[in-house]
Amino acid sequence: MSAAIQERPAKQAGRTPPVVRLLVLATFVVILNETIMINAIPRLMSSFRITEQSAQWVSTAFMLTMAAVIPVTGWFLQRVTTRRAYAMAMGVFLAGTGLSAVAPSFAVLLLGRIVQAAGTAVMLPLLMTSLMIVVAEHDRGRVMGNVTLAISVAPALGPAVSGLILQLGSWRLLFVVVLPIAALVTVFGLRKLENISDPQTSSIDWFSVGVAALGFGGLVYGLSLFGGSGGDVGAGIGIVVAGVATIAVFVIRQLKLQRRGVPLLDMRILGNRTYRLSLILMSVGFLAMLGSMILLPLYLQNLRGLSPLQTGMLVMPGGLAMGLLGPTVGKLFDRFGSRPLVLPGSIVTLLALVGFTQVSMTMPYWQVLGLHALLMVSLAATFTPVFTLGLGGLPPHLYSHGSSMLGTLQQVAAAFGTALVVTVMSARTSHLVAEGVAAVPAQVSGMKLAFGVAAALAVVTVVVAARLPRRIADAGTHDEGVAEAVPPTGGAVKQQHTAAPVKSDEGL
Repeated sequence: MSAAIQERPAKQAGRTPPVVRLLVLATFVVILNETIMINAIPRLMSSFRITEQSAQWVSTAFMLTMAAVIPVTGWFLQRVTTRRAYAMAMGVFLAGTGLSAVAPSFAVLLLGRIVQAAGTAVMLPLLMTSLMIVVAEHDRGRVMGNVTLAISVAPALGPAVSGLILQLGSWRLLFVVVLPIAALVTVFGLRKLENISDPQTSSIDWFSVGVAALGFGGLVYGLSLFGGSGGDVGAGIGIVVAGVATIAVFVIRQLKLQRRGVPLLDMRILGNRTYRLSLILMSVGFLAMLGSMILLPLYLQNLRGLSPLQTGMLVMPGGLAMGLLGPTVGKLFDRFGSRPLVLPGSIVTLLALVGFTQVSMTMPYWQVLGLHALLMVSLAATFTPVFTLGLGGLPPHLYSHGSSMLGTLQQVAAAFGTALVVTVMSARTSHLVAEGVAAVPAQVSGMKLAFGVAAALAVVTVVVAARLPRRIADAGTHDEGVAEAVPPTGGAVKQQHTAAPVKSDEGL
């Protein structure tokens, strides 16, 4: 018997459901940890006597693991209860944090970061899927805005927090400080968190798991070779091609599995026009944003001579502005719909990136800060409505697959954006140096061109934004096919429109 997975709106509009609050708190902790290692690279090089390229693997391995694990979360979140998913994700994260804190060698530290990433990869899809289930459509913008505040402020605070902690002692403090906080959040969550879904009985296709890990992980790793110092471009091209080919095998496999109702990642989500447009806009926008976020520290530290802590403090206002604006953007989305926010936001994003093409050795720091803040604010006006609109266009039984697909493509976009801008900048710089131009002017010119490429990509977001429906109800008949798709057999997320409380399992 097929089961219809249905929404179960919160019992009172205007209030954020407790399950979402708890998941936001946990997600904030794990996302903060994602960027907290940025300033620790020199300390790791000294402590373990390794090269910078080796030390960068604490970030690269984290990114690769995220790319490999996220595609599995769509299936995983349908198979287990909310509490079990939370317990497993946070338990794995805690294990990785503890292992990293006591790591006697760099190899063990690397293993700890991989374990951390495996737990982190589950939290954001879990949060987004839960939000879509328990929050009514007319209130999702406001709640998503509050979520944006947490997930935007966390990575913005990461470099600054790590800079302050490293002033007090060893790099191990980065994990020692996070560990008790994460443990308290985990215990509190397990005491208060309620199940909002019944697990569905379905087998896992291990071939799909392996192909997804190899394909998406290989693609991200291959792209990282373009963006890393001393990367082997030839090997990068080969790994990227192999990764794309493996992803093609994965997609074909999922299309075949859909006929039996048990795909690892349900490709029917791409049949929804609203979701498809939202996915394109989010991916390209994320690519442009990450590209600029890579270029800005290179400009401020390598050319202007700022320390990592100073750089983190300079870009932190932009991240804070993005997060603090999230709730306001969410309320405006609930009232006016997506297009009045997304289209102007995309245009301002384009203008901010065009402004960065004018970087120079004498550009005032207040201007750099202003352009970065403008970029972050415009992205807040874009991402919050688009994410809400895109997932909201899917039938409830595909929410977990939709959030999984988006998370996966964000990891790929981050790697591709980094590789693209660094490759463009390096190629332009090398060309000018070969022609006799001094190193610093050549690097500035390379950064200008790289920012120009990011601006060109932002044009795509403007075009896509103009095609988005104002609201889910305005999507028309384009999305009817996927809405009528038959969900997999098994358990269901029970619909509950009354004020009765959600029953919580005694166990997990």
